[in-house]
Amino acid sequence: GSMKAINRFLIVDNIKLERKVVGGLELMDSQDASNRYLKGKVISAGNLVEGISEGDVVFYDRHAGHSIELADKKHYFILKAGDIVIVE
Repeated sequence: GSMKAINRFLIVDNIKLERKVVGGLELMDSQDASNRYLKGKVISAGNLVEGISEGDVVFYDRHAGHSIELADKKHYFILKAGDIVIVE
């Protein structure tokens, strides 16, 4: 069975962001504003979460939430709805 988030929590599968290359120069993290946020796909949204549903791609603060390892040996993030900054 798959895990379900409850209340205002979300389970998010992290999506790796590609490094940006601009004019042949690779941008490092500190120069790339978007790297303040991580991108992820919502695996499960709690019953009190509004405006975000399963399958949505979201951006969240890289310091938010915590990592969890599920039975399939993948690492997911547990976030509060308030940690989500953008829904794509």
